[in-house]
Amino acid sequence: MMLWLAICAGLFTYKFIEYRNNKDAFGVMRYCVCIAKGGAETLKFNMALILLPVCRNTITWLRNKTKLGVVVPFDDNLNFHKVIASGIVVGVLLHAVSHLACDFPRLLAADEDTYEPMIQYFGEQPESYWHFVKEVEGWTGIVMVVLMVIAFTLATPWFRRNKLNLPNFLKKFTGFNAFWYSHHLFIIVYTLLIVHGIKLYLTKSWEKKTTWMYLAVPILLYGSERLIRAFRSSIKPVKIVKVAVYPGNVLSLHMTKPQGFKYKSGQYMFVNCRAVSPFEWHPFSITSSPGDDYVSVHIRTLGDWTRKLKTVFSEVCKPPTAGKSGLLRADGGDSIAFPKILIDGPYGAPAQDYKKYDVVLLVGLGIGATPMISILKDIINNMKSRDRDSDIENNNSNGSSKGFRTRKAYFYWVTREQGSFEWFKGIMDEVSELDEEGVIELHNYCTSVYEEGDARVALIAMLQSLQHAKNGVDVVSGTRVKSHFAKPNWRQVYKRIAVQHPDKRIGVFYCGAPGLTKDLKNLALDFSRKTSTKFDFHKENF
Repeated sequence: MMLWLAICAGLFTYKFIEYRNNKDAFGVMRYCVCIAKGGAETLKFNMALILLPVCRNTITWLRNKTKLGVVVPFDDNLNFHKVIASGIVVGVLLHAVSHLACDFPRLLAADEDTYEPMIQYFGEQPESYWHFVKEVEGWTGIVMVVLMVIAFTLATPWFRRNKLNLPNFLKKFTGFNAFWYSHHLFIIVYTLLIVHGIKLYLTKSWEKKTTWMYLAVPILLYGSERLIRAFRSSIKPVKIVKVAVYPGNVLSLHMTKPQGFKYKSGQYMFVNCRAVSPFEWHPFSITSSPGDDYVSVHIRTLGDWTRKLKTVFSEVCKPPTAGKSGLLRADGGDSIAFPKILIDGPYGAPAQDYKKYDVVLLVGLGIGATPMISILKDIINNMKSRDRDSDIENNNSNGSSKGFRTRKAYFYWVTREQGSFEWFKGIMDEVSELDEEGVIELHNYCTSVYEEGDARVALIAMLQSLQHAKNGVDVVSGTRVKSHFAKPNWRQVYKRIAVQHPDKRIGVFYCGAPGLTKDLKNLALDFSRKTSTKFDFHKENF
């Protein structure tokens, strides 16, 4: 942030001084032109820079193949993208307001002698304000501002997540689809920006028209990324092998793994379904393990695209399985024609770094459990591989356990609905059965039963204990993992881990609603200061 702010301040100051020393321009427009040109220089820089945080292939390569992650916060790429957007807003205000409200009125009001040096730039003195607006420099700037206002507005959480109570006829202009399509107005904006940069006021020599110089590399890099994504997804088709629609409106898709599709647990990929929308790609955490012979995602229906996707796949599923209310399932076969799915990825995510820690705390809220499930499966597979490697060539094998450090994992899954446990029931049972060494601690929390301390909770807990002791199955979740009620006491969770693992560095990985982020992060900082155990907090941001 300090580097970015320093560059912006340096560029603004450089242009400000340059035009302060331009006697012709400064003599007529005074400090207004200095501010306008300084804002324009920061604007060009930020319009180039804003493309880099969304070059996901480049970021994933840098994360996986270099050590830059030590100093560059790749996990915050989207947050930085938003910060740069705020810098663009400031640049637009400085540039546009200074020109429209100060420079142009001064040019119109200047006397003949004062205006004379400006003839080489603007021609004969204009008689109306309209002269500046109708020129290429004027109308391209205004159109760019209008398009960016639309894109920025629809990208805010209030519009993107339909948080505003708008009339029905306006709701179709909000939501993720509106955000996605309006963001692609950037193609028009960048085209106009290059034209605007060529037809500059007060600059005639080509070497001083630097807009294209700022934009050339970022646009080429971003364009290459989009071409790679389109080419890669088209030549690596996937076949649906299993579909399940679970209670809580969760769709599970199991697909064949394309040749050469290598990923790490915790990473994500983009999914496209042409039956829903031919252009939209949406990111989802990969829930399968790298060692599985398939790729799977679990998708919660939270928006218009996911809702349509669930409807499309529900139509091809078999009738509800007996005794599994709300569960639809269909296994792939020649007789079932599933909608065509394209995938693109994988892409780097914070959770993929769990292997760097001896001890990890995995926290998932609702569907936020998806990247954590992949990690749990990967830990089990790596444990098996590590044990196998230890018996072969005195641990010199190049098996999949290379670089694997995790010796203990705590998984906390918090959900409001009891039916949510159905999503990963098979995986939870598998982990409980295969984890003979007790490496993984599983904790399920159901927050919508009753409040903690309620007499009914005590009754359920008693029945739960009897059922679990007799059959080894939890009465709430239907798995081998015993469920808890109400919300976890996160301070106690951190305290217990700190006591059990003194002098260790713990990786805390969280995926879920943003409301809990601050509490988990502050506790990690607090316990890192007060104990010998250090907690590193990571949150999924895509």
